[in-house]
Amino acid sequence: MTDTNPRQNVTFASNGGQAHGYLRKPEKGSGPGVIVVQEWWGLDDHMADVVDRLAAEGFVALAPDLYGGRVAHDADTAGKMLMELPVDQAAKDLAGAVDFLLADPDVSSSTVGAVGFCMGGGFVLLLAAQQGDRISAAVPFYGVGPAVPDQYRAVTAPIQGHYGEQDGFYPVEQARALEKQIREESSGSVEFFYYPAGHAFHNDQDKLGTYNEEHAKQAWQRTLKFLKANVR
Repeated sequence: MTDTNPRQNVTFASNGGQAHGYLRKPEKGSGPGVIVVQEWWGLDDHMADVVDRLAAEGFVALAPDLYGGRVAHDADTAGKMLMELPVDQAAKDLAGAVDFLLADPDVSSSTVGAVGFCMGGGFVLLLAAQQGDRISAAVPFYGVGPAVPDQYRAVTAPIQGHYGEQDGFYPVEQARALEKQIREESSGSVEFFYYPAGHAFHNDQDKLGTYNEEHAKQAWQRTLKFLKANVR
């Protein structure tokens, strides 16, 4: 069967420069906007698949390429690329992605949602803190990394977190402390879900050997319900 709405590689403005990303629109052509923020591997096939899944659910989804086309295939390289990533520039690229979606006539919402995984989960929280009311739903999956904010007083978006109880990268005690801090400081609703799973349990490419199909599906269904309720 021919794909009637192929993948689109796009370029958008970012703080006087240019950034790139992968955009997918729903079959009907328009829908609410959602930003997808990559894991430490880069904008790989799994992240593109997440964008595709969101488009299939009626969203206009955009994954900015924070590594400029580079993709890691092992954890050592991914960790090095993450540590070399300038957080300020990545945050500007994400802000540019929000501008790009909100200016697209096919985006039917006046706000955008944001979903991120691993380091992208940290950037989702940073984006919610920086963009205020322009972000109407933030979904960090096991958010880690240098972008996790120190405080959340500027956050107005509802937040739904998904964290593993057996996460060796981000222990569940830290996730629960993060949830408590966000509840105390932000003005949006907060719900965190904890799963008997490890880090990156949603990644079906299973590069870390921690993919859990049951909990991945459960977390994804919760995410879709949350986005559909809040991104308008």
